[in-house]
Amino acid sequence: MNRPDKSPCALIVMGVSGSGKSTIATALAERLSWAFEDGDRFHPASNVAKMRAGHPLTDEDRWPWLEAIADEIGRVCEASGHVVIACSALKRVYRDVLLRGRHDVRFVFLDGSQTLIADRLARRKGHFMPPGLLDSQFRTLEPPQADERPITVSIDAPVETIVNNIVAQAQVRTQSP
Repeated sequence: MNRPDKSPCALIVMGVSGSGKSTIATALAERLSWAFEDGDRFHPASNVAKMRAGHPLTDEDRWPWLEAIADEIGRVCEASGHVVIACSALKRVYRDVLLRGRHDVRFVFLDGSQTLIADRLARRKGHFMPPGLLDSQFRTLEPPQADERPITVSIDAPVETIVNNIVAQAQVRTQSP
């Protein structure tokens, strides 16, 4: 069932805050006719309050959040569904929790410079993640390695181009409406 060559049932769009996870994941889900979930909605209220106050999350803060997202991936995939999830997944250990040994889930790494992302964050309004936490996000980031089979795309392109690059690399088929 979980063969490495199996078409993915879930794509997790990952990267630091401000890299465009929600924007790209939403556009990708629409393009593939898959469901979309924003990983932020799985955060307990205490995590959101902590980030809003300008404090970075600890690993202990993240475990329940990651487990909740992994539960959703399992639910969707076991029901033969498909989902695109926006989730930072900054460390390999976090990605391992999300995968739970599955081979039918792929990570899409949105790669961009800290300067570009800081500029985007400075213009973003109404998000709970303050720009001041970007340094901690980059310190925490462990870019996915080749053995994780990531789909890596540059964020320095229009949304449509980024989505086209992801679809070409993921080799997924769109779902019939």
